[in-house]
Amino acid sequence: MDKKKCYDNYPIGFVIGANILQFFIYILGAYLVYLLGIVWLFLYIIYIIILEIRLLRISCIHCYYYGKRCAFGRGILCSVFFKKGESHKFIDKKIGWLDVIPDFLVSLIPLIIGIGLLINHFTLFLLIIVGMLIVLAFPINGFLRGSLACKYCKQKEIGCPAEQFFNKDKKINK
Repeated sequence: MDKKKCYDNYPIGFVIGANILQFFIYILGAYLVYLLGIVWLFLYIIYIIILEIRLLRISCIHCYYYGKRCAFGRGILCSVFFKKGESHKFIDKKIGWLDVIPDFLVSLIPLIIGIGLLINHFTLFLLIIVGMLIVLAFPINGFLRGSLACKYCKQKEIGCPAEQFFNKDKKINK
């Protein structure tokens, strides 16, 4: 049986593409939140920063890709700011919906705002922004993570709580 190829360091083009996608999701979300006011935009940006730091401090420090180029480049970024953790803490961690909801809210909050704004004051431009957010944040981001990033992830082969959480139905059916 052929062992599946895993990256020790993801190709730089993949990392750049993944970060461009994430950047566009953040920008679209920020624009929609900004339409409510500058204070809400500030709070949204602080929320994103807190989530990113939380990810680095809680997960990335324990990941195989610490100090390496993971699919999103966070392994290298994490090693600049935080001391390496223990790999067993990553492998043994269990996650549930309460753990992933904050990450989904980065897209859901602006999406709800955008839909509310469309109902109150429809414009074609706003519809395009909301549509782009939906497409980028859900099917494209889901494809990037599930079918590309995770497919070649060494940490997934070792043990990944996100992979176990999002694919538990697939494992039950096997």
